[in-house]
Amino acid sequence: MREGLKVLVADFGGQYAHLIARRCRELGVYSEIVDPELVGGELERGGVGGVIFSGGPRSVFEPDSPSIDLQPILGKGVPILGICYGHQLLAKLLGGRIEAGRLREYGRTRVEVLEYDKLLEGLPRRVSAWMSHGDAVVEPPPGFRVTSRSESGIVTSMSDEIRKIYSIQFHPEVVHTEHGREILRNFLEKICGIKPWWSPGDRIGEIVEEIRRIVPEGERVICAVSGGVDSMTTAVLVSKAVGDRLYCIFVDHGLMRKGEREGVEKSLRKLGVKNLIIVDARERFLRRLRGVADPEEKRRVVGEEFIRVFEEEASRIPGVRWLAQGTIYPDRIESGRASRKAALIKSHHNVGALPERMNLKLIEPLRDFYKDEVREIARRLGLPDEVVRRHPFPGPGLAVRIIGEVNEEKLEICREANAIVEEELKHSGLYDRVWQGFAVVCNDKWVGVMGDERVEGYIVIVRIVESVDGMTADWHKIDHEVLERISNRITREVPGVTMVAYAATSKPPSTIEPC
Repeated sequence: MREGLKVLVADFGGQYAHLIARRCRELGVYSEIVDPELVGGELERGGVGGVIFSGGPRSVFEPDSPSIDLQPILGKGVPILGICYGHQLLAKLLGGRIEAGRLREYGRTRVEVLEYDKLLEGLPRRVSAWMSHGDAVVEPPPGFRVTSRSESGIVTSMSDEIRKIYSIQFHPEVVHTEHGREILRNFLEKICGIKPWWSPGDRIGEIVEEIRRIVPEGERVICAVSGGVDSMTTAVLVSKAVGDRLYCIFVDHGLMRKGEREGVEKSLRKLGVKNLIIVDARERFLRRLRGVADPEEKRRVVGEEFIRVFEEEASRIPGVRWLAQGTIYPDRIESGRASRKAALIKSHHNVGALPERMNLKLIEPLRDFYKDEVREIARRLGLPDEVVRRHPFPGPGLAVRIIGEVNEEKLEICREANAIVEEELKHSGLYDRVWQGFAVVCNDKWVGVMGDERVEGYIVIVRIVESVDGMTADWHKIDHEVLERISNRITREVPGVTMVAYAATSKPPSTIEPC
């Protein structure tokens, strides 16, 4: 068994590519997502113990469908695992037979193991697996043996153990596939021979040393902090690396959670961050948001105004050459920066124009980590529990939890309702068991009766979801008594609300935040 080797995930555009990477990390092996054409170069640099070909939305029969040069991988003797599209691509490149539209299989499908190899070792004879494909492998390439088939008879796994090439039609990375974790562990440990070695918390020293190495002595760094675990962890990491050459800027745009500003100041002072600048820009942001209803326009306005305020404050600090941001992997994925094949889902305020506008070099120490990994790092750094455990919060703040135009009344309703949701989740012991819980203020109103009088008030939607990394999420099946307490408190304690509803939609098809 070898330590310190990583696994490359060649991204063919599949919706689960990043889930494959997450699963490998959970199993103690560091993984990186790369474009297929870059795999050869990564192999030359060394330190690669295996390559996984992801799924993808295309057909291998399309003339411009993505492909990969196998020779650098085979020449190095590095094990390969193909998944879904990767399974079909391996069959095509190595001389197997695929049939277009042979049998479309979506969702759970029964798979029968015919022969055991290292990949399927320890699995039962019959497994429920998650499928999502139209084309199918019907004959394996020369030198391969079929190790399993689906109920319909298609090849669901095959292997050439001499060349260490394995492939499966189904998705072991999704929770719907039984024993999927064991399949990936078999590939990493028994086939690649990689001993579990990677833990996010163990990388702190490396991150700090990397920052020290790239930031020359005497140059200063600025960092925007919001109160969330990402920006706070970034600030502490950079502070450890450059000391009092770090200047943290907290822009209070009036769109924060209740008590956010006071909490940020208290936490950063306690953790030894010396230079903290707090800017009160509440009126300025509300003025810019007046009349803006489109969600992407709100994100743009908040992001643009944030840049202006940040630029003004940064210009007052001499010797600033670097900008530290709390960008994490999902931010880069949804903003289309992680891969050329990634689609833009929504804009993130901390993934954009700051470096270009300010002519600063960028430091993103958490750029390759998922949220739960950032929390592990934060715990190791000694961040307060309330920061580490705090639910994710959008960069544009409560502006994107308000449907339609943002005004003072809706903003106050949103802030108070959000506080109630969080308080009740903590009171019921649910806060640490769910990914995120919050309240959304709708633009429409609902007729109510209060004090025997007819009134019109806003509709508040409560959204609580379960997730691991924020890439996918399921709505939480909340206990009715907890929901009743939340609803009663919001309608009683928050003026202007006459209706509370509960969001029962997963991601996908919905996103977690409303806009």
